[in-house]
Amino acid sequence: MTHKIETLAIHAGCEPEEVTGAVNVPIFQTSTYAQRSPGEHTGFEYSRTRNPTRDALEANLAALEGGKFGMCFSSGCAATDAIMHTLSSGDHVVSCDDVYGGTFRIFDKVYQRHGLEFSYVPAADVDAYAAAIQSNTKLIWVETPTNPLLAIADIERIVEIAKKKNIAVVVDNTFATPYIQQPLKWGADMVLHSLTKYLGGHSDVIGGAVITNNEEWRERVAFIQNATGGVPGPMDCFLTLRGTKTLAVRMDRHSDNAQTLAETLSEHPKVEKVIYPGLESHPQYEIAQKQMRKPGGMISFVVKGGLEASRRLLEGMKVFTLAESLGGVESLIEHPAIMTHASIPREVREARGLNDGLVRISVGIEHIDDLTDDLLAALDRA
Repeated sequence: MTHKIETLAIHAGCEPEEVTGAVNVPIFQTSTYAQRSPGEHTGFEYSRTRNPTRDALEANLAALEGGKFGMCFSSGCAATDAIMHTLSSGDHVVSCDDVYGGTFRIFDKVYQRHGLEFSYVPAADVDAYAAAIQSNTKLIWVETPTNPLLAIADIERIVEIAKKKNIAVVVDNTFATPYIQQPLKWGADMVLHSLTKYLGGHSDVIGGAVITNNEEWRERVAFIQNATGGVPGPMDCFLTLRGTKTLAVRMDRHSDNAQTLAETLSEHPKVEKVIYPGLESHPQYEIAQKQMRKPGGMISFVVKGGLEASRRLLEGMKVFTLAESLGGVESLIEHPAIMTHASIPREVREARGLNDGLVRISVGIEHIDDLTDDLLAALDRA
């Protein structure tokens, strides 16, 4: 029987524990496992390689994405690093330009030094991906919606281009989550998540994951996972599993609140521009309608008055918390140019439209009236 994602979120990978019948997956806080005889074991030897709590989380995440294999890491950056480790010096990567600042830092400051080559193209420009492909291109990196400008990439069309050249496609699905969007369904080879965000959902854990249906990619990434050891501990896996159980109900509330706030901001005289996939004014609104169940909980908008006006706005919030990261039950607000994307050079940020008036909101699950009142009051002070 094939279950719906709301059911999978609670049950996939989480059978009652065999010895005690515990309904929640136990925290197997152990580094090593007894062997019956040298080399004869239960499938568990050492927790860098496998741990029962991590096994449960990996199975849960794979099921949510409609994938066969899940591999968990100590952070989203560690998951990104593992994928990049599968490439060799001289290989070329085509990436969308509006990526998470930490992803750009890994590409530009770490792997470029080791001989990988990168080209950056607008996320929504399908033709630009095709034009950027070279004879040594091995990977196309897609983030959709992008961070922080919320551009929507047409996964299906990008995959069609990549398959003709035998190039793998990775989709960072952190902003959407598998409840809203399933890139493997559209042909992607791998899906990446920062579990720190919506999948964990409570701002209390750092983690990352890679999910795939491809046995070859699973073997390559799993080898790096074990060899380099950037794996999460069992407590982190337990906390993330607790988060995935409520993913569906949280994402519904995140999206509903965000839709209301985006519409409110669109009518405010101190707001120059609102970027949200649920607004018909979004340039990729139709693509979002095709591949996303809901528009998600992230909004970006430009405050009139630039840096000083946005600073006054951010300093005036009471319910929203001024903080980096996103995807928790609480509403967060931040300034990308100063905070999450400061690692990107100023001239590069500005060329991509990431200017000093841009503000990013991670809309939480509080009551919408309280969020609206807080945002409008802060805008008045701005």
